[in-house]
Amino acid sequence: MAVFRRQRSPQLFSSRPAGALRTLLMISISILLMVYDHQTGRLRQIHAALATVVWPVQVIVDAPHSLLTWAEDKFATHQTLVAENDRLKSQLLQEQATLQQFAALQQENQRLRELMQAAAQVSGRVSAATILSAALDPFRHLVVIDKGTHDGVYEGQTVIDAYGIVGQVTRADPLASEVTLVSDPGQAIQVEVNRTGLRTLAVGDAELSQLTLPYVTNSADIKQGDLVVTSGLGGHYPAGYPVGVITRFDRDPAEPFAHVSARTAADLSSGHEVLLFWPSQPPPQAELSPKPAPVKVAPKSGKKHP
Repeated sequence: MAVFRRQRSPQLFSSRPAGALRTLLMISISILLMVYDHQTGRLRQIHAALATVVWPVQVIVDAPHSLLTWAEDKFATHQTLVAENDRLKSQLLQEQATLQQFAALQQENQRLRELMQAAAQVSGRVSAATILSAALDPFRHLVVIDKGTHDGVYEGQTVIDAYGIVGQVTRADPLASEVTLVSDPGQAIQVEVNRTGLRTLAVGDAELSQLTLPYVTNSADIKQGDLVVTSGLGGHYPAGYPVGVITRFDRDPAEPFAHVSARTAADLSSGHEVLLFWPSQPPPQAELSPKPAPVKVAPKSGKKHP
Protein backbone atom coordinates (compact mmCIF):
# COMPACT_ATOMS: atom_id res chain seq x y z
CA MET A 1 0.00 0.00 0.00
CA ALA A 2 1.46 3.22 -1.14
CA VAL A 3 1.78 6.02 1.33
CA PHE A 4 1.46 9.53 -0.01
CA ARG A 5 3.58 11.97 1.85
CA ARG A 6 2.81 15.64 1.90
CA GLN A 7 5.52 17.58 0.23
CA ARG A 8 6.41 20.91 1.69
CA SER A 9 6.67 23.88 -0.62
CA PRO A 10 10.01 25.60 -0.75
CA GLN A 11 10.25 28.52 1.64
CA LEU A 12 11.84 31.80 0.64
CA PHE A 13 12.55 32.84 4.17
CA SER A 14 13.87 30.01 6.30
CA SER A 15 15.69 29.72 9.52
CA ARG A 16 18.27 27.52 7.87
CA PRO A 17 21.61 29.07 6.82
CA ALA A 18 20.72 28.72 3.10
CA GLY A 19 17.38 30.45 3.62
CA ALA A 20 18.98 33.31 5.50
CA LEU A 21 21.51 33.69 2.73
CA ARG A 22 18.80 33.92 0.11
CA THR A 23 16.97 36.51 2.18
CA LEU A 24 20.08 38.62 2.55
CA LEU A 25 20.72 38.29 -1.18
CA MET A 26 17.23 39.48 -2.08
CA ILE A 27 17.50 42.44 0.28
CA SER A 28 20.84 43.39 -1.19
CA ILE A 29 19.48 43.18 -4.76
CA SER A 30 16.48 45.34 -3.79
CA ILE A 31 18.71 47.97 -2.26
CA LEU A 32 20.96 48.00 -5.33
CA LEU A 33 17.95 48.35 -7.65
CA MET A 34 16.55 51.24 -5.59
CA VAL A 35 19.87 53.04 -5.58
CA TYR A 36 20.30 52.44 -9.30
CA ASP A 37 16.79 53.67 -10.07
CA HIS A 38 17.24 56.71 -7.87
CA GLN A 39 20.49 57.70 -9.56
CA THR A 40 19.76 56.82 -13.19
CA GLY A 41 15.97 56.66 -13.43
CA ARG A 42 16.13 53.91 -16.09
CA LEU A 43 13.61 51.66 -14.33
CA ARG A 44 10.66 54.00 -14.85
CA GLN A 45 9.32 52.00 -17.77
CA ILE A 46 9.36 48.89 -15.61
CA HIS A 47 7.54 50.84 -12.87
CA ALA A 48 4.92 51.94 -15.37
CA ALA A 49 4.44 48.42 -16.69
CA LEU A 50 4.17 46.96 -13.22
CA ALA A 51 1.75 49.77 -12.18
CA THR A 52 -0.42 49.00 -15.22
CA VAL A 53 -0.52 45.32 -14.34
CA VAL A 54 -1.19 45.93 -10.65
CA TRP A 55 -3.75 48.79 -11.16
CA PRO A 56 -6.86 46.53 -11.54
CA VAL A 57 -5.88 44.73 -8.34
CA GLN A 58 -5.55 48.06 -6.57
CA VAL A 59 -8.95 49.18 -7.83
CA ILE A 60 -10.61 45.96 -6.67
CA VAL A 61 -8.92 46.14 -3.28
CA ASP A 62 -9.78 49.84 -2.87
CA ALA A 63 -13.35 49.51 -4.16
CA PRO A 64 -15.06 48.81 -0.78
CA HIS A 65 -13.34 51.74 0.86
CA SER A 66 -14.11 54.06 -2.07
CA LEU A 67 -17.74 52.96 -2.15
CA LEU A 68 -18.11 53.52 1.57
CA THR A 69 -16.52 56.97 1.32
CA TRP A 70 -18.78 57.90 -1.62
CA ALA A 71 -21.89 56.77 0.27
CA GLU A 72 -20.87 58.77 3.34
CA ASP A 73 -20.29 61.85 1.20
CA LYS A 74 -23.64 61.47 -0.53
CA PHE A 75 -25.47 60.97 2.74
CA ALA A 76 -23.73 63.93 4.32
CA THR A 77 -24.49 66.06 1.25
CA HIS A 78 -28.16 65.05 1.34
CA GLN A 79 -28.39 65.87 5.03
CA THR A 80 -26.74 69.24 4.39
CA LEU A 81 -29.08 70.03 1.50
CA VAL A 82 -32.16 69.11 3.53
CA ALA A 83 -31.04 71.27 6.44
CA GLU A 84 -30.18 74.13 4.09
CA ASN A 85 -33.53 73.81 2.35
CA ASP A 86 -35.39 73.93 5.67
CA ARG A 87 -33.39 76.96 6.75
CA LEU A 88 -34.11 78.78 3.47
CA LYS A 89 -37.83 77.98 3.74
CA SER A 90 -37.94 79.39 7.26
CA GLN A 91 -36.02 82.47 6.15
CA LEU A 92 -38.36 82.94 3.19
CA LEU A 93 -41.42 82.80 5.45
CA GLN A 94 -39.87 85.36 7.78
CA GLU A 95 -39.00 87.65 4.87
CA GLN A 96 -42.52 87.34 3.47
CA ALA A 97 -44.02 88.17 6.86
CA THR A 98 -41.74 91.20 7.14
CA LEU A 99 -42.67 92.26 3.61
CA GLN A 100 -46.37 91.99 4.44
CA GLN A 101 -45.81 94.15 7.51
CA PHE A 102 -44.02 96.74 5.37
CA ALA A 103 -46.89 96.67 2.86
CA ALA A 104 -49.45 97.10 5.65
CA LEU A 105 -47.45 100.02 7.10
CA GLN A 106 -47.20 101.61 3.67
CA GLN A 107 -50.95 101.34 3.16
CA GLU A 108 -51.60 102.71 6.64
CA ASN A 109 -49.28 105.66 5.97
CA GLN A 110 -51.10 106.29 2.70
CA ARG A 111 -54.46 106.28 4.48
CA LEU A 112 -53.14 108.67 7.13
CA ARG A 113 -51.85 111.04 4.43
CA GLU A 114 -55.26 110.97 2.76
CA LEU A 115 -56.93 111.67 6.10
CA MET A 116 -54.67 114.66 6.64
CA GLN A 117 -55.53 115.94 3.17
CA ALA A 118 -59.23 115.46 3.94
CA ALA A 119 -58.85 117.42 7.18
CA ALA A 120 -57.65 120.42 5.19
CA GLN A 121 -60.81 120.37 3.06
CA VAL A 122 -63.29 121.02 5.86
CA SER A 123 -63.74 124.18 7.88
CA GLY A 124 -63.64 123.01 11.44
CA ARG A 125 -61.65 120.91 13.85
CA VAL A 126 -61.03 117.23 13.20
CA SER A 127 -59.48 114.42 15.22
CA ALA A 128 -58.46 110.96 14.09
CA ALA A 129 -60.06 107.87 15.62
CA THR A 130 -59.57 104.15 15.12
CA ILE A 131 -62.35 101.68 14.44
CA LEU A 132 -62.37 99.05 17.18
CA SER A 133 -65.18 96.78 15.98
CA ALA A 134 -67.97 96.61 13.43
CA ALA A 135 -71.43 95.09 13.67
CA LEU A 136 -72.74 94.92 10.14
CA ASP A 137 -76.04 93.22 9.43
CA PRO A 138 -78.77 94.02 6.91
CA PHE A 139 -80.66 96.17 9.41
CA ARG A 140 -77.93 97.86 11.49
CA HIS A 141 -74.67 99.25 10.16
CA LEU A 142 -72.63 100.22 13.22
CA VAL A 143 -68.97 100.64 14.14
CA VAL A 144 -67.28 101.44 17.46
CA ILE A 145 -64.41 103.93 17.64
CA ASP A 146 -61.84 104.51 20.36
CA LYS A 147 -62.88 108.08 21.23
CA GLY A 148 -65.58 109.10 23.70
CA THR A 149 -66.93 111.98 25.73
CA HIS A 150 -63.56 112.41 27.44
CA ASP A 151 -62.26 113.43 24.01
CA GLY A 152 -65.14 115.81 23.37
CA VAL A 153 -67.26 113.42 21.30
CA TYR A 154 -71.00 114.10 21.40
CA GLU A 155 -74.09 112.41 20.03
CA GLY A 156 -74.96 113.55 16.52
CA GLN A 157 -71.33 114.35 15.68
CA THR A 158 -70.25 113.85 12.08
CA VAL A 159 -67.69 111.20 11.21
CA ILE A 160 -65.81 111.37 7.91
CA ASP A 161 -62.84 109.74 6.21
CA ALA A 162 -60.52 110.71 3.38
CA TYR A 163 -63.18 110.02 0.74
CA GLY A 164 -66.54 111.06 2.15
CA ILE A 165 -69.11 111.01 4.94
CA VAL A 166 -68.88 107.89 7.13
CA GLY A 167 -71.80 108.44 9.46
CA GLN A 168 -72.89 110.01 12.70
CA VAL A 169 -72.22 109.34 16.37
CA THR A 170 -75.37 107.85 17.85
CA ARG A 171 -74.02 106.94 21.29
CA ALA A 172 -71.09 108.53 23.10
CA ASP A 173 -69.56 106.75 26.08
CA PRO A 174 -66.63 108.05 28.14
CA LEU A 175 -63.97 105.96 26.36
CA ALA A 176 -65.65 104.81 23.14
CA SER A 177 -68.47 105.81 20.83
CA GLU A 178 -70.90 104.09 18.51
CA VAL A 179 -71.16 105.40 14.97
CA THR A 180 -74.11 104.65 12.68
CA LEU A 181 -72.96 104.54 9.07
CA VAL A 182 -74.67 106.50 6.31
CA SER A 183 -75.60 103.17 4.69
CA ASP A 184 -77.72 102.19 7.70
CA PRO A 185 -81.39 101.85 6.65
CA GLY A 186 -82.40 104.22 9.43
CA GLN A 187 -80.05 107.03 8.39
CA ALA A 188 -80.97 109.96 6.16
CA ILE A 189 -78.83 112.90 5.09
CA GLN A 190 -79.60 116.09 3.17
CA VAL A 191 -77.57 116.12 -0.03
CA GLU A 192 -77.32 117.88 -3.35
CA VAL A 193 -76.13 116.82 -6.78
CA ASN A 194 -72.82 118.57 -7.32
CA ARG A 195 -73.34 119.06 -11.06
CA THR A 196 -76.80 120.63 -10.98
CA GLY A 197 -77.27 121.71 -7.36
CA LEU A 198 -80.43 119.62 -7.01
CA ARG A 199 -81.23 119.13 -3.32
CA THR A 200 -82.75 115.92 -2.05
CA LEU A 201 -82.49 113.30 0.67
CA ALA A 202 -80.17 110.25 0.71
CA VAL A 203 -81.30 107.26 2.76
CA GLY A 204 -79.30 104.21 3.82
CA ASP A 205 -79.86 100.87 2.14
CA ALA A 206 -79.75 97.33 3.52
CA GLU A 207 -76.61 96.71 1.44
CA LEU A 208 -73.38 98.14 2.80
CA SER A 209 -71.94 101.08 0.87
CA GLN A 210 -75.24 101.70 -0.93
CA LEU A 211 -77.63 104.66 -0.71
CA THR A 212 -81.02 105.42 -2.21
CA LEU A 213 -82.45 108.79 -3.20
CA PRO A 214 -86.18 108.12 -2.92
CA TYR A 215 -87.47 111.68 -3.55
CA VAL A 216 -86.05 112.43 -6.99
CA THR A 217 -88.66 113.17 -9.64
CA ASN A 218 -88.64 111.56 -13.07
CA SER A 219 -87.83 114.89 -14.70
CA ALA A 220 -84.75 115.56 -12.52
CA ASP A 221 -81.44 116.20 -14.26
CA ILE A 222 -79.37 113.33 -12.85
CA LYS A 223 -76.88 111.05 -14.63
CA GLN A 224 -74.87 108.03 -13.63
CA GLY A 225 -71.51 109.16 -12.23
CA ASP A 226 -72.84 112.40 -10.73
CA LEU A 227 -71.24 113.27 -7.41
CA VAL A 228 -73.58 113.70 -4.45
CA VAL A 229 -72.31 116.00 -1.69
CA THR A 230 -73.63 117.29 1.61
CA SER A 231 -75.86 120.33 1.34
CA GLY A 232 -74.66 121.80 4.63
CA LEU A 233 -78.21 122.49 5.77
CA GLY A 234 -78.64 122.05 9.49
CA GLY A 235 -74.95 122.58 10.26
CA HIS A 236 -74.29 118.96 11.25
CA TYR A 237 -72.33 118.00 8.13
CA PRO A 238 -69.64 120.08 6.42
CA ALA A 239 -71.07 121.59 3.24
CA GLY A 240 -69.86 120.17 -0.07
CA TYR A 241 -68.26 117.02 1.34
CA PRO A 242 -68.69 113.87 -0.82
CA VAL A 243 -71.46 111.48 0.15
CA GLY A 244 -71.71 109.15 -2.85
CA VAL A 245 -71.77 108.67 -6.60
CA ILE A 246 -74.91 107.99 -8.62
CA THR A 247 -74.90 104.42 -9.93
CA ARG A 248 -78.54 104.04 -11.07
CA PHE A 249 -81.26 106.38 -12.37
CA ASP A 250 -84.38 104.67 -13.70
CA ARG A 251 -87.48 106.69 -14.58
CA ASP A 252 -90.84 105.10 -13.82
CA PRO A 253 -93.74 106.91 -15.53
CA ALA A 254 -96.22 105.02 -13.33
CA GLU A 255 -94.75 106.55 -10.19
CA PRO A 256 -94.02 110.16 -9.26
CA PHE A 257 -90.40 109.43 -8.28
CA ALA A 258 -87.56 107.72 -10.10
CA HIS A 259 -85.44 104.85 -8.78
CA VAL A 260 -82.08 106.39 -7.88
CA SER A 261 -79.18 104.59 -6.17
CA ALA A 262 -75.70 105.72 -5.21
CA ARG A 263 -72.49 104.19 -3.95
CA THR A 264 -71.04 105.74 -0.81
CA ALA A 265 -67.90 107.78 -1.30
CA ALA A 266 -66.49 106.71 2.08
CA ASP A 267 -64.72 103.38 2.45
CA LEU A 268 -67.19 101.70 4.80
CA SER A 269 -66.00 98.10 4.34
CA SER A 270 -62.23 98.18 4.86
CA GLY A 271 -61.21 101.47 6.48
CA HIS A 272 -59.54 101.43 9.89
CA GLU A 273 -59.22 105.15 10.63
CA VAL A 274 -61.86 107.88 10.60
CA LEU A 275 -62.05 111.58 11.42
CA LEU A 276 -64.34 113.16 14.00
CA PHE A 277 -65.60 116.56 12.82
CA TRP A 278 -66.29 119.55 15.05
CA PRO A 279 -67.88 122.40 13.08
CA SER A 280 -66.47 125.88 13.53
CA GLN A 281 -69.92 126.94 14.71
CA PRO A 282 -72.04 124.61 16.84
CA PRO A 283 -75.10 123.28 15.03
CA PRO A 284 -78.35 124.97 15.91
CA GLN A 285 -80.37 123.24 18.57
CA ALA A 286 -84.14 123.06 18.48
CA GLU A 287 -85.47 125.10 21.39
CA LEU A 288 -88.80 124.47 23.02
CA SER A 289 -90.94 127.61 23.23
CA PRO A 290 -94.33 128.11 24.89
CA LYS A 291 -97.30 127.99 22.62
CA PRO A 292 -98.58 131.44 21.76
CA ALA A 293 -101.83 132.47 23.39
CA PRO A 294 -104.84 132.32 21.12
CA VAL A 295 -105.79 135.66 19.62
CA LYS A 296 -109.35 136.71 20.31
CA VAL A 297 -111.03 138.26 17.32
CA ALA A 298 -113.84 140.71 18.13
CA PRO A 299 -117.09 140.07 16.31
CA LYS A 300 -117.88 142.42 13.51
CA SER A 301 -120.49 145.07 14.20
CA GLY A 302 -122.12 147.73 12.20
CA LYS A 303 -121.04 150.47 14.56
CA LYS A 304 -118.03 152.48 13.62
CA HIS A 305 -115.74 153.60 16.32
CA PRO A 306 -114.47 157.05 16.16
